[in-house]
Amino acid sequence: MLVYYTHLLCMALAKWGPILIAMVAGDAGTDHAADSGHGGGHDDTPPHLPNLIGMLTGGHGFLNDWVNIVFAFAVAISMCIIALIVYRKRQMIPGPFQNAIEMLVEGMYNFLTTILGKEARKYTPFLGTLFFYILINNWIGMIPLGHSPSTSLNVTASMAIIVFLYAQYTGIRRLGIGGYFDHLAGSPRDVVSYCMIPLMFPLHLISELAKPLSLSLRLFGNITGEDVLIAVFVGFGVAILAFSPVGIPLQFPFYFLGLLLSTVQALVFALLSTVYILLMLPHEEHEH
Repeated sequence: MLVYYTHLLCMALAKWGPILIAMVAGDAGTDHAADSGHGGGHDDTPPHLPNLIGMLTGGHGFLNDWVNIVFAFAVAISMCIIALIVYRKRQMIPGPFQNAIEMLVEGMYNFLTTILGKEARKYTPFLGTLFFYILINNWIGMIPLGHSPSTSLNVTASMAIIVFLYAQYTGIRRLGIGGYFDHLAGSPRDVVSYCMIPLMFPLHLISELAKPLSLSLRLFGNITGEDVLIAVFVGFGVAILAFSPVGIPLQFPFYFLGLLLSTVQALVFALLSTVYILLMLPHEEHEH
């Protein structure tokens, strides 16, 4: 169904060949560059498909500057509405919609149980929400007139920082202040390990600070590359038949690849976040 509607969108936008090609090629800012005194300048913005906000605002204005935040909040609000609907209309014998949501939650819980053991129940709300939020953020960029907030480093970095703070909070709460710093020092238990504290403590500290950086850059880079690839092939399909009412949907195969990669990236983000939390738990509690 997604591919079908995407194909219809391509046929409709093919009629506006020059406009779409300009937007996909990243030339929308050329006029702005000329007005700024940089005549003949080239916009280095990565190509993306037109989104609803960009088409309504003509690529300019306040909303266009905040397009990633708008779509990110739209996804969050939609998830909250779905959760409230399911909660308020929950039944002992669930209907199809409630049953589908429960299957997703149960599947996420079972997956986290294989990593966290009995601790999974405590951390599934945070990690499960994180996974589905990132997944929808990734997928929405492949919906006609949609845009993926994951193509913004600000959005991915914000989620990574939340994971970092939550992991540190978990470590302090579960280990205590002394146990937390003991963990960062490498848990020294003998003379040699105590002598290694000046080396191990900075290394562990750098490692903790590098985690949000790696999380944000990995998600941002993969989803941006996926969206750019689809946009470029949509542009090729329109350019080939620029004077025809129908473009060639060259991007079709990449939608299936995009769905797979988007799911994998959301899973990787959630999985690494789970491991980061696991490392902060007392060892005797997460052995299973």
